Amino acid sequence: KMATENCDAVNMDPDIELLSDEETERDAEAFKEQGNAFYVKKDYTEAFNYYTKAIDMCPKNASYYGNRAATLMMLCRYREALEDSQQAVRLDNSFMKGHLREGKCHLSLGNAMAASRCFQRVLELEPDNSQAQQEVSISSTVRVTCCMYDVVFCMDRALECASACQKFRILKAECLALLGRYPEAQSVASDILRMDSTNADALYVRGLCLYYEDCIDKAVQFFVQALRMAPDHDKARLACRNAKALKAKKEEGNKAFKEGNFEAAYDLYSEALTIDPNNIKTNAKLYCNRATVGSKLKKLEQAIEDCTKAIKLDETYIKAYLRRAQCYMDTEQYEEAVRDYEKVYQTEKTKEHKHLLKTAQLELKKSKRKDYYKILGVDKNATEDDIKKAYRKRALLHHPDRHSGASTEVQKEEEKKFKEVGEAFSVLSDSKKKARYDSGQDLEDDGMNMGDFDANNIFKAFFGGPGGFSFEGN
Repeated sequence: KMATENCDAVNMDPDIELLSDEETERDAEAFKEQGNAFYVKKDYTEAFNYYTKAIDMCPKNASYYGNRAATLMMLCRYREALEDSQQAVRLDNSFMKGHLREGKCHLSLGNAMAASRCFQRVLELEPDNSQAQQEVSISSTVRVTCCMYDVVFCMDRALECASACQKFRILKAECLALLGRYPEAQSVASDILRMDSTNADALYVRGLCLYYEDCIDKAVQFFVQALRMAPDHDKARLACRNAKALKAKKEEGNKAFKEGNFEAAYDLYSEALTIDPNNIKTNAKLYCNRATVGSKLKKLEQAIEDCTKAIKLDETYIKAYLRRAQCYMDTEQYEEAVRDYEKVYQTEKTKEHKHLLKTAQLELKKSKRKDYYKILGVDKNATEDDIKKAYRKRALLHHPDRHSGASTEVQKEEEKKFKEVGEAFSVLSDSKKKARYDSGQDLEDDGMNMGDFDANNIFKAFFGGPGGFSFEGN
């Protein structure tokens, strides 16, 4: 009986409080903001956890599912990301990012048809959406690629029955070339040419393979030969025109670059990239060339993006990794630079690449310490006088006496900055400490405890001791 009474008492507990709708939404939004912060830091696992908490609080909010889908995509969990994207657009059919992410998930999972429908929906909502336009083009390419695989399979089956049919063999060779399987395509075309050296289709396929392998001069020779054999060969004529235009525009860009006309070179490389999106190797080089020009023009983020596009087209393109790594160094994104230099050194273990990797690793280590140059507002080539002038300015700006009338919070913040300015000056004004700091050494490892100095003593010594400076009347 006693147990029953206790059980009843538990079931009737009146102290449970439910959050109001407004409080629930506020808490969910706070979880989302924490998720965003982790996403920016590329801590996708933690971002996922906080977006999940937001969804648990407000399961009818489309943007929360969209954010979690983006995180899952970064974790390469595409099937789960697809489910979240679909839930997002079910809740809000006008949610463009939801449709875009759903399309990208479909594409990553190999469903180009479904991806295309998603991107078309985005274009219905926003006809000028450039990302959707680009994704539609990619979806079409994937669909065509799948069709070409089907053609190769069908031609192989057909050739089992009709082994001497040149038409089937040419169709197979052309598809192999378009799929990037150049040795196989070359082999089929060469077999045909051994039996019939005037076969225009086989000459065209040989030229196509060379063209896509960035051997443009040789490719043009084959296209011209094919047109001699068959003047009405439309594919050979188009390929020949593209090859000549691509070569001419690239050479114009190279010439402008050598002459120091970087703006013109940038525009010429951009024009060259529009000639034939299917020429992967040449376009990878064009993107890398444009990145080189972009870095000269201080368009570093654009240069990084161009290098990334080059690498996406050709994952073995060492020059693009090196260019991107240098841009990361120039923008102080040292972790990314180390990652690229590691990739390069794993591929080509040269002394130069080892040196570049070690330099990036050192800069990464240095970036995790206090940046005394930034604290004083000077660059790394600052002279002794520059450092003294900067200290004078910053010390006076943050001295506690200047902020004696401010709130407690402001006083604490200014006192902290004043101490950091003193610490920075104590290192950068001492040639030995500065040399150790610049070389990446840990000053405390050398017996220099940075907690031992007194910022006020440094200030007094700099301004000439008591009575040397007063804030009254200044």
